[in-house]
Parts: sequence; C-alpha cells; structure tokens
Amino acid sequence: MKKNIKRIFKELDDYDLVSVYGEWINELKERKMIRTNNVVGELGEYLAIKYYQDTPGLPKLQEVPIGTQNIDAISINGDRYSIKATSGSITGVFYGLNDPNNPFEKDFTLKSILEMDWKTFLKHKRWHKRTRAWNLSINKQLLADCKIIYQSNTCCF
Repeated sequence: MKKNIKRIFKELDDYDLVSVYGEWINELKERKMIRTNNVVGELGEYLAIKYYQDTPGLPKLQEVPIGTQNIDAISINGDRYSIKATSGSITGVFYGLNDPNNPFEKDFTLKSILEMDWKTFLKHKRWHKRTRAWNLSINKQLLADCKIIYQSNTCCF
C-alpha cells in the first residue's frame, strides 16, 4: 500500500500534491481520527487509544473532550493518561507542572507505544525553555524504565 501511495504522489503535479494535504486532513476528521489540525499529536492519541481498546489485557481508554487540561484519555477505571506523539526523538511538552529555578521525513505510521507511571515521568522530564513546559527525550534510559505496549518491526530502538 505504501509503495502505491508513493507512486501516486510522484505522478501528481505540484498543485495537486499540495491539495492532497487538505483532503487528507478532512478525511481524518470525517473518520474522527483527529479533531484539530495538530496531526502528529492527534494521530498519536487516536492510535494509542485504539490500540489500548483493541488489545486484551490493556485498560480500555476513551478520549477526553478537546481542551481538557493535562490529559488526553481516561480508562474506564478513572485512570488518567497523557499521550505524546513525536516524529523525532523528543515528545511534545507537558503543561501543568511547576517551572524549574534535524531535518526529518514525516512518517505518520505507528512505531511504538510506551507506557510509564508518574514516578518514571518525573525521573525523565526535561524543561523546555521556549515553551515553558516539560517534555521527554526518547533515549535508552527512558525506554529501559517504560513498559513497551507496542513496537513495530520498523521501530528505531
């Protein structure tokens, strides 16, 4: 499938190729895979929640309303989840905590789902000065402390 899509993209002229983005966003919204234009974050949340729902033995997650502070999903038992997606090696930022005194090809396929508890998050969080919020670097130390829920054959670690 991926090779067919690449071939089709190569056949499009520049104007048609640019128009694909808007059609793709609209289709993702119609399928309720994303709710805003934050494609990486929204697809990460959608795919993580779907994987949890479809996998026996994992908590059944459901999305929370857009704008809910600091969490992206909740389990049927009331456990709260913050889901971060990345197209590189650093996550998006985590808001709601106190302040402390490379070119890439965009690939939106699911590579992995990592689960960590609050203690692990606090151990690995790093301050992002520009956004004034916390994020995580995806590195060997973090991976060693996380539970790997899903890992694709093409995953980078």
